[in-house]
Amino acid sequence: MINDDALRDKPTLIGERLRLVPLQARHADGLWQAVRDPETRRLTGTLREFTYDDIRDWCAGRGDQADRLDLAIEDAATGEFLGDLALNELDRNNESADVRIALLPGRPGKGLGVEALRLLLHYAFEEIRLHRVQLDVFAFNDRAVRAYEKAGFRHEGRSRQAHHWEGERHDVLWMAALNGEWR
Repeated sequence: MINDDALRDKPTLIGERLRLVPLQARHADGLWQAVRDPETRRLTGTLREFTYDDIRDWCAGRGDQADRLDLAIEDAATGEFLGDLALNELDRNNESADVRIALLPGRPGKGLGVEALRLLLHYAFEEIRLHRVQLDVFAFNDRAVRAYEKAGFRHEGRSRQAHHWEGERHDVLWMAALNGEWR
């Protein structure tokens, strides 16, 4: 059974190099940078255009969401905003949720995503008591696929040509981590 308090009471999770904290309005500048970056938009499949006010309001309202967990990824030493991740699309009947992560431009490739995902998976499985955490990733995003594998996700399938971006079709990979297997 899912521990609703662990979703409602937004945690701070501390790792070796990172601190995951509840996403707040103070993180809007960094998130605004990410949603305007062409490479970030390509890797996340973001088509929608956002205003700064959209981003600020969205960040400010994350703490009020009792059925999801939105966390900012910060450098543990400096407090610098590095990106964000979310546990969302909660399925209570199947004790599962989706995860998504986005690091700021120039941050990927340093193992930060792996550390952030491991912290989140530990919380998802040990505190929220989920059975499964799943994600999808575009097949062309090799760096993300490797990070997900290192964090404990396993490949489950492929949707062929399911993503259309700038006139080209790309496969989408499905991956998941199960409680008890992910370590």
